[in-house]
Amino acid sequence: MKKIMVAVLALGILSSGCKVFQKASKNDEPATETMQDNTKVFSVPGTKSEVRENPTSDRMYEEVEKPVRVQAESFSFDQEEDQTKNENKSFFVIIGSFSSNANANRYKQELIPQGFSPIVLHSETGYYRVCVNSYTDEAEARRRVHQIRSDFPQYADTWLLIKK
Repeated sequence: MKKIMVAVLALGILSSGCKVFQKASKNDEPATETMQDNTKVFSVPGTKSEVRENPTSDRMYEEVEKPVRVQAESFSFDQEEDQTKNENKSFFVIIGSFSSNANANRYKQELIPQGFSPIVLHSETGYYRVCVNSYTDEAEARRRVHQIRSDFPQYADTWLLIKK
């Protein structure tokens, strides 16, 4: 009796790991789309951007931009001169967040040689946000986020902070 129970348990464990016995979900297989020239286009889950046909362009494909993360919070400026220059702005392009002011300032120094003019903001949440640009217009700020993401792939998680 013990041998039968062990055999059934082993068979159950082996079959649960086998793809043949598992029910396929919608996300298991990549979506395919056949173009006019019978070229198949696959969308792979987990990629940073998707490729799609653009009927209004001469180019067959174009990159679809990843949505911009937006967060509204109150903050104070780390330096008084930064506050003077940016107090009338409402949209801040954030390239890094740190729980330590020292780490934020170290990161700020790393960004300067890359052509950025970063400032440090102290958020109401306790984080130190490293900001590389500030704007009065949200559309301009979003364009800058997308530009940073395309010009500097290592900063693909750049986001937009809105002053409360």
